[in-house]
Amino acid sequence: MPDFLKPFEADLKKYEREALKIIASPINNYPLEDKLGIKDSKFLGVPFFPADSIYPKDTNGKPMVLIAQLNFEQIPQLENFPEEGILQLFLSPDNWYDDDYKIIYLKKEDLHRHPITDFSFLKPEHFKELPIQKTHSLSFERIVDKGSSMDSQFDYLFNGLEYWDFTETLDKNQETMMNNYFDASGHKLGGYAEFTQEDPREYNNDTFDDIQLLQIDTDKHIMFGDSGVAHIFISKENIINKDFSKAYFYWDCF
Repeated sequence: MPDFLKPFEADLKKYEREALKIIASPINNYPLEDKLGIKDSKFLGVPFFPADSIYPKDTNGKPMVLIAQLNFEQIPQLENFPEEGILQLFLSPDNWYDDDYKIIYLKKEDLHRHPITDFSFLKPEHFKELPIQKTHSLSFERIVDKGSSMDSQFDYLFNGLEYWDFTETLDKNQETMMNNYFDASGHKLGGYAEFTQEDPREYNNDTFDDIQLLQIDTDKHIMFGDSGVAHIFISKENIINKDFSKAYFYWDCF
């Protein structure tokens, strides 16, 4: 903690949140030639999807593409998060930027059903305009988020000043240190959210307390619009009950 923040240390500790950093390692192969296990956590690639279920389609009737798959049995436990089952985010190959998405949760018992093995209905053109360009294997590392300049739930006042007002009282070096200390960027589960524009939960009483489930940031092979950041949000009650029917996808960019 920078010295100029030490007077606030005791109060700031109360705002800390445990999160899981996602280390996303790109794999050089065509997504449908996925070398990862069909149930593995991944960005892009082939999903585990029961053959007796209807594969997700976008509003134009085109098959959607897996963007993220999280197998909670492979993921260190976070408070309130599932310990089992698979969560999937599917996006439209053409209209993903217009919030054409589906979020699907497969319970542990669903993972014993016979999966789709023939994905020939997905073509190379379905992958051309997606924000993720390569399949990524995922591993996870425990971290502690200190806060975020953009997350409306980080509402701490520094001597009565909001985050950005307080930074105006600092010199350039101190401002850099403060922004680094409260850095909420990167791929992760849980923790505080990073935005390029604004927090969509801030002015909505129904969603203000919703927690961040997943954040996918821009990197070498991932870009949502112009260096954007994507999220899945959900209420605490619904994630505890493993009810993902009201989980929602949001992204913004510069």
